[in-house]
Order: sequence, then C-alpha cells, then structure tokens
Amino acid sequence: MVTEPEDAARRRAVPPVIGYPNDALPRLPESQGARARAGWRKVDEVRAAPRDAATFTVKAGQAFRVSCIEGPQVGDLNLWNLEDFSERFYSGKTRALHGTHVTAGDRLWSSFPGLRPMATILADSLDWYGVDPFGGSVHDVIGTRCDPYTNTLLSDDQYHHCCHSNLTRAFADATGKSLLEAEPYVHDVLNVFMCTGFTRDTGQYFMKASPVRPGDHLDFLAEIDLLGALSACPGGDCGAEHSSDKAACYPLLVDVFDTDLTADWTPPPKNGYDRSHGR
Repeated sequence: MVTEPEDAARRRAVPPVIGYPNDALPRLPESQGARARAGWRKVDEVRAAPRDAATFTVKAGQAFRVSCIEGPQVGDLNLWNLEDFSERFYSGKTRALHGTHVTAGDRLWSSFPGLRPMATILADSLDWYGVDPFGGSVHDVIGTRCDPYTNTLLSDDQYHHCCHSNLTRAFADATGKSLLEAEPYVHDVLNVFMCTGFTRDTGQYFMKASPVRPGDHLDFLAEIDLLGALSACPGGDCGAEHSSDKAACYPLLVDVFDTDLTADWTPPPKNGYDRSHGR
C-alpha cells in the first residue's frame, strides 16, 4: 500500500491546461462549407458490405457522405493521400487538436511531415447526441479498430473480418499490393457513428449501442486528393458484440459529390516546418 503524501489534495487540485489550444487552427470558412453542400452533384457511390470494407476516391474540392442505410451500423474509416500513401489520417493528432470525438467543423489531420487537413466535417446528423450520462459520445478518434491480433490474444480465435483485416483487403485490392505489403498502410481510424468513452473508475475504453439510424450521415469536404476505405464493423452497432458473426450487421453507403466551392478555395499545403530538427 502506497502512503498518500500530505500534500496530495493540493497536487490533485492543480488545474488542467489544454495541451493544444485550437483557437489559432486554420478552419474552413463556414460559407465555403455551406456552398459545397448546397451545390453538390452526386457522381459516384460505394457500398461497404456487412463485415467487409470498400474503397473510394475523392478529389480535392469534392465532398463525400457516409450514410447509415439499412440498420444501426458503425464504420471504421481510413484515409490516404491518393498520390502518396505514406501521408495518411493521423487520429492521435486529430484527437489532440479537436478532442476524443469529432463533429461538424472539425478537421481530419494527416501524418507527419504533412500535418495538414485531409478532410473537414461539413455536417453531422448525430450532433444532437452530445455527451451522455456515461461519458459516451459519437464519432471517436480514440479506438484503434478491431483487429485479429487482439482478438486472438483475448479469445484464441482466428477471425478474419475484424475492421483491420477488412481494411487491409480493401487497400490491397485498390492498390494491387499484396496483403503483407498493404497491412502496414492500415492505420488508426475515425470510428464513424460509434458511441464510445472511458469509464471513470477504471479508465477503460467502452462502447455502447450507437444511436445511429437509417438516414443518419456524416458529410466531409476532401481537402486533398484522397483514397478512402470504410469498413462496416462486424460489431454492428457495437452494443454487445465486437469482432463477431453474431451481431446484426448492415451495409454502409459512401456518396461522392462534385461541389461549387468559392473561387478562392485552394487545397492546404503541407506543413511548413523545415524538417531541420535543430541540426
């Protein structure tokens, strides 16, 4: 048993400091986001089948919508720079800049050395949910993705339709890479529609049945040319099962749109750091 120090209460009472104040972050002007959605024209659609993943491409200045279409279903989203797959969605930095869950106005940031917006969330039909009494909220950037390695560790079971495997197969099919070549490109995800949080007593990551229903959607503006991959999670609404063939699962739809952005919009440049690292 560790003895509590005399000044324990004082140490606990030290107020927190936001690690990355985001007031100075560049943001997409609301007028441009509204213009993009108001004038968009659908040019493509892709379905992610239950317990599987699908890829899609979106050019800079186009928009895309992820929709729940048949029943409560969460999805795991990966994004890559279409011209350079080493630049990919950086969920950890997005979390540090915007918080554990994202919604309209937040941006999905890319990995080093690019560190620039890959996509901006234009609209979120589940924005009403907020934070529930358990501390849960939707669209998290804290869960890594269900994967066969952790599944084998916990249950000694060979299961091949975890989101990690789904995304690996989809990326391999889209790029012509082998599964072994493709797997390192799969990265931590945006958990679209998933309702998650951390328990207050043990600090454990939890999931609960998603509030998503058919018709709900999350809209994005592509800030650079993107290859995306979306997995319809084998947990369904993730209210009971995870990485399982038992849960009720449904497809997810991705629509791609041409937009009428204002003439002064340009894709964001890569981060301006000179990469000298003090040498």
